[in-house]
Amino acid sequence: MEVTLEGTIREDEMLQFVEQSVNAVKSLAEQGRGVKVLADLRQLRTTSPEAAELLRQGQAAAIQAGMRRIAEIVGSELTALQLNRIARGSGMDRILRRFQSEEEARAWLFEPNDALDAA
Repeated sequence: MEVTLEGTIREDEMLQFVEQSVNAVKSLAEQGRGVKVLADLRQLRTTSPEAAELLRQGQAAAIQAGMRRIAEIVGSELTALQLNRIARGSGMDRILRRFQSEEEARAWLFEPNDALDAA
């Protein structure tokens, strides 16, 4: 699954994104797939505390629904700091890796026999 977020995400937009993403993860997981996500966040800006909380809740729900790995490509150190805090709060930090390039991120997502796949 691939996700791209750009700009500053408003609370209503984040709610819609979270609902759609969690539903997609559930659908893929019901098909017996370990869901892996490539998140291109290079153009994402920090977001409001309310939108950040919605993202935290969505991440926790996605893990419960069957997400097994997420590779993030982040363009801003400030955004990365906010995303780190959100991931620690949701538990996503256990299945998350951050990359500088899309090629490295894709390679990691599809590495076989990784301990994260057994989670």
